Amino acid sequence: MTRFSKTVLTWYSDNKRELPWRGSRDPYKIWLSEVILQQTRVAQGMPYYLKFIERFPTVSDLARATETEILKLWQGLGYYSRARNMHAAARTVEREYDGSFPTSYKALVKLKGVGDYTASAIASICSEEPTPVVDGNVYRVLARYFGVEIPTNTSAGIKYFKQLAREVMDPSSIGDYNQAIMEFGALQCKPQNPGCETCPLNESCKARQDGRVAELPVKLRQKKVKTRFFNYLVYLDSHKKTRLQKRTGKGIWRHMYEFPLLETDRLLEPDEIYSTLNNEDQGGEVTLWKEEPVVHKLSHQHLITRFWIIELEEEITHGIPLEKIDDYPVPVLVSEFLRTFKNSYF
Repeated sequence: MTRFSKTVLTWYSDNKRELPWRGSRDPYKIWLSEVILQQTRVAQGMPYYLKFIERFPTVSDLARATETEILKLWQGLGYYSRARNMHAAARTVEREYDGSFPTSYKALVKLKGVGDYTASAIASICSEEPTPVVDGNVYRVLARYFGVEIPTNTSAGIKYFKQLAREVMDPSSIGDYNQAIMEFGALQCKPQNPGCETCPLNESCKARQDGRVAELPVKLRQKKVKTRFFNYLVYLDSHKKTRLQKRTGKGIWRHMYEFPLLETDRLLEPDEIYSTLNNEDQGGEVTLWKEEPVVHKLSHQHLITRFWIIELEEEITHGIPLEKIDDYPVPVLVSEFLRTFKNSYF
């Protein structure tokens, strides 16, 4: 065991958080927690984990659920492809493994949405397979401690850090070690304001010695953020019914529900919205919900959004009652509007 791994394990035994999936060797619970916590903070992901475990206590229960049920429960976490991949993986486990979740890296990495990190975490924790995990927390710890300047989001960086993680890991206690180094990055070697003064590795940390803690790890700049203009058409009839549509295609929020959408290259005026309506709907009254548009920021997109209320005299054919709209999984952007709108409308 290297001094590095021994120190991290000792720190972990004294500082680890009590989490509902920690200490479990149930691969389903470990997998569920890892999927939920990808790109999600523990404080935000914890309630979702608890809801999913309560609703779907086994992978077979999850496999038998509908996609709409899963997306609704996932609503608010973002990156909805994670939920769809999770559902597909559960169905694969049910179909090909009779509902018995695999624990080998080789089998795990073949499941939809399971990459090297998740497969390594499950295999090491559940079956002590000696494979190291490398996530954002691990990249940060290794880059700072060893002073590595190779960008983490390049093929060379991914390969280098995986090998470095393998060299410093403790294979005799790999499940605990993998959890320890991730926890160390989350709590001690944080992205901002890391606890360098109290860090048990501070005397041998290369980044601290060189005054470069804030500079590491290195990450190449991502794609330019794209700005899009969304106009949601919120139809309402005298029976308090509205229209929703399901998003298709491979863009954001696939298979989620939303109001009819008009995407434009700029903000529109009421008469311009009115001119886009079909003849049947042009008898309705068009009003802007709020003058100031909602700016919804995604990883590579900023959505400049306005909600247009279109009140119709005739009943909407196959309309959805507003009191039942919560049954449908919708993006946070729409959910936040509905929360405010329904409070004032009813």
